[in-house]
Amino acid sequence: MQPAPMTVIERRIYLIRSEKVMLDSGLAELYQVPTKRLNEAVKRNRDRFPPDFMFQLTDAEFDDLKSQADLNSGSDFLRSQIATSSLPGGRRYLPYAFTEHGVAMLSSVLRSPRAIQMNILIVRAFVRMRELLASHKELAVRVEKLETAQKDHASVISILADEIDDMKCLPEAPKRAYGFPAGT
Repeated sequence: MQPAPMTVIERRIYLIRSEKVMLDSGLAELYQVPTKRLNEAVKRNRDRFPPDFMFQLTDAEFDDLKSQADLNSGSDFLRSQIATSSLPGGRRYLPYAFTEHGVAMLSSVLRSPRAIQMNILIVRAFVRMRELLASHKELAVRVEKLETAQKDHASVISILADEIDDMKCLPEAPKRAYGFPAGT
């Protein structure tokens, strides 16, 4: 009973409804229980899973996930889950998605040693992803500040270059008039 590596867990975390979630089938595989049993345990304890902990995907969300699986060749797990959903004996309902809080709540519903180990790893994976996103946001802010400063500097340099060009051009010498001035 060896725990799954962190990358395997992170590949099962999807962004749906602006939430990082894991699907019931992915969690069931990590916990090494059938998806049906995991969902039965959740249904027996429905009051522990409010909508911000768990929700069922819509047809559109599921279709979007399928198209992502087709585009992303590294998503073998998701493709295999979707492929079995249309076969006889496969999944007959839309999957449930669990947020980080929902995954944490699963530890109170599933009490096997494997479930406890996996919950710890999954929560760590969610935390690690949150830290990575936060560092990326900080980096994006710094890059934006640098770009703004660079634009300011570029405009100042452009003005200076124009003034230097103006200084290079010598004014034309006034034309000398030939002959006698008019009106005398």
